[in-house]
Amino acid sequence: MIQLNLNNIDNDFFASAWELYEEAFPVYERRTLKAQSHLLKNPVYKFDVFIEKNVFIGFIMWWDFKDFQYIDHFAVTKSQRNKGNGAKILEDFIKGNSKPTLLEVELPDSSINTKRIKFYERLGFKLNQHEYKVPSSIDDRKIDLLVMTYPRLISQEILQEFVSNNHSVIFKSF
Repeated sequence: MIQLNLNNIDNDFFASAWELYEEAFPVYERRTLKAQSHLLKNPVYKFDVFIEKNVFIGFIMWWDFKDFQYIDHFAVTKSQRNKGNGAKILEDFIKGNSKPTLLEVELPDSSINTKRIKFYERLGFKLNQHEYKVPSSIDDRKIDLLVMTYPRLISQEILQEFVSNNHSVIFKSF
C-alpha cells in the first residue's frame, strides 16, 4: 500500500478522498472545501491518502502537535472495508510515529459506534471516559464525544491541556 501526503486539492486522489470524507462524516463534523484547501498549507496538518494498485483505499487527516498526534478524520472506502486495510493503515501510522496518538469517537449509543470503538481497541487504543466536547462546524452547539488514546489512557488534566493548546487550531476553520 502506498501512502501519499496531499498538500493541495489538485492532487489526482483528492477528489476520491473528498467524496469519501463527505460520505463518511456528518456535515457538523466536516470542514468546507475552501477551509480544507487552506488547511493543507498548515505545516502541522497532514492529509494522507492510501493507494493499492492505483485504487484509492482511504485517508487519514491528522495533526502533528508537540505532545500528541491527533487523528482528525480517518476513513476507508466501503469497497475496501473488512479486508484489514483500516487496521493496516492505523498500525503503520502508530509504528511510524513516536508520540502518543489521540482520536475522537462518538458515544457508544449505537451498534456502529460500539463497533468502531471495538475496532480501535483491537489496535491498542484506550477509551478515556472524560467529558469531552467539540464545536459543530455548522452551528453553535457542542458535540459530546469520547477520546481514545494510544498507547495508554490519559488523565483529565492532560486532556484539558490538549484542548487548551490545540482546539483553537483544530477547529479554527469551523
